[in-house]
Amino acid sequence: MGYIVSFQVLQAETVINNPYNKRQTIFSKSIIRGKIESSDGKTLAKTKVNSKTGKETRVYPAGNMFAHAVGYSTNGNTGIESFANFQLLRTHSFIGDQLMNMLSQKKNQGDTVVSTLSYKLQKAAYQGLGGYEGAVVALNPKTGKILCMVSKPDFDPNQVADHYDSIAGTDANGKESSVLLNRTTQGSYTPGSTFKIFTTLEYLKENGTNAAFNYHCTGAKTAGGTTIHCYGGEVHGDVDLKHLFAESCNCGYAEMGLSLDIASFQKLSKKMLFDRSLPIEYPYTKSKFSLSEDSSTASIMMGSFGQDKITVSPIHLAMVAGAISNKGILMKPYSIDHVENDAGQIVSENNPEKYKQLLSPQKAKIMRRLMRATVRYGTATALQSNKYLSGGKTGSAQVSDSSDDTHSWFVGYAKNKKGKSIAIAVIVEKQGNGSRFAVPIAKKVFDAYFD
Repeated sequence: MGYIVSFQVLQAETVINNPYNKRQTIFSKSIIRGKIESSDGKTLAKTKVNSKTGKETRVYPAGNMFAHAVGYSTNGNTGIESFANFQLLRTHSFIGDQLMNMLSQKKNQGDTVVSTLSYKLQKAAYQGLGGYEGAVVALNPKTGKILCMVSKPDFDPNQVADHYDSIAGTDANGKESSVLLNRTTQGSYTPGSTFKIFTTLEYLKENGTNAAFNYHCTGAKTAGGTTIHCYGGEVHGDVDLKHLFAESCNCGYAEMGLSLDIASFQKLSKKMLFDRSLPIEYPYTKSKFSLSEDSSTASIMMGSFGQDKITVSPIHLAMVAGAISNKGILMKPYSIDHVENDAGQIVSENNPEKYKQLLSPQKAKIMRRLMRATVRYGTATALQSNKYLSGGKTGSAQVSDSSDDTHSWFVGYAKNKKGKSIAIAVIVEKQGNGSRFAVPIAKKVFDAYFD
């Protein structure tokens, strides 16, 4: 009996959320699948019922814009449609209404899931990314609420039921289509100079938070038979730590990297969630830290500014930026704010939850100062605004020997005098300079958030 109770009560949500479980069909026979709404009141998914035939059709009014975040409920469930399946197939309608529906053999209306996603911010991110491939994800550093989640290429979830094979098949070049891949969580990208955040943290760990770093950049550095250059042939001259970070000097970071204890760096990487599970609801790819004590001089130099074989996901970098903004505290990301019945009464809600102290308040303060310098006089000056203060790190991540295969990155945060804050990660695939492509997208989202 104890096992039965445990299974029915404690495991019911897990069972129903399994997209392959036949109990979904049983529930759907008596309940009309509930709606999914944005935090600002827009309907993102609903079930339309034909009054004559009773046929139910799942409709996504926003189309492609929320494709990966909201997901779809046919051909397997994805996104919020998947992990909110339990809530969408339950009803908290008034008992009297349920009895009337039962007597008249009508279905009850499923509960409404209100997400943390902002329609306004999603639109800004979606339009900002435009026709480029890549990803934009933003969250509230103080709560962990996911505010927007855009991945491109995308698809129309309204077409999945009838055209799944063509959507998930091959692209125009005969390659397996990647449109169903949620790049914000499942994308595995070379981080480029955004990784300098972690190299800096390791330097502070080994040398103390008051440590200075001075370097004379000539635009090139040679060690162990390998020569690396600063991006675009830049020559930075004499730089301290703040200018090294803000101006994104590759040569200086290669010098810094060669001075580090790589075994210690490996430990830091794990603390920073590389090669570790992420506390998120969406399927994801683990970030990878490739350096080891056996790494060559070339690998250490390249890895110090985010090249080599190091990979990250956008959501991971957004989480780190959020922790830096939030005194080092990482809040657990989530995308379901609360659940309502068909009368608008709240039946359950999620509360912010601290995941871990990702870095110390002192180191978070130092990183904010460096990231602010990037906006003040470094590679992200386009983010300057009189409505909010922002900080961040740009990146230009080369993924092949061709200059055409360079991803554009920005990761950072913004906050205003009232304490409202946001953290973001933007990647634009194969477009080059982070300042030119990723930063303007982040600014569109920041402007919309603080408007």
